[in-house]
Amino acid sequence: MSDQNTTDQPWYADGLAFTCTQCGDCCTGAPGYVWLTDGELAALAAHLGRPVAEVRDLYTRSARGKRTIREKDNGDCVFYDRKKGCTVYPVRPAQCRTWPFWESNLETPADWKRTCDACPGSGTGEIIPVEEISRRLRVVKI
Repeated sequence: MSDQNTTDQPWYADGLAFTCTQCGDCCTGAPGYVWLTDGELAALAAHLGRPVAEVRDLYTRSARGKRTIREKDNGDCVFYDRKKGCTVYPVRPAQCRTWPFWESNLETPADWKRTCDACPGSGTGEIIPVEEISRRLRVVKI
């Protein structure tokens, strides 16, 4: 292995610990954006057994020229139930599937620490290898 390869490695080359606790912290609280592709919208509609247009109109909104999941009045994701958890978990969007491995959370060790402070599953449990982290980073740019 050349010296260049070792210097090209991200700071988290040994992987990072993460195990989802299903606490719902990333699904609740302050409003935000969960961006959807047309394919993800179709998967949600199929999962809910509803027409795509109906799901789009009832459960999503337009923002910044894209489509995002709506929030309830309290800021929670419209698909999150505080007793049951995510009601669309098997077809949750890529943005949800790739948490916490987003560029904004991994640029620096300080960014990762901030993520760990906010998410009880980040920094604990299973070590996710750098290859899997890199794969998730390519899925969604946040």
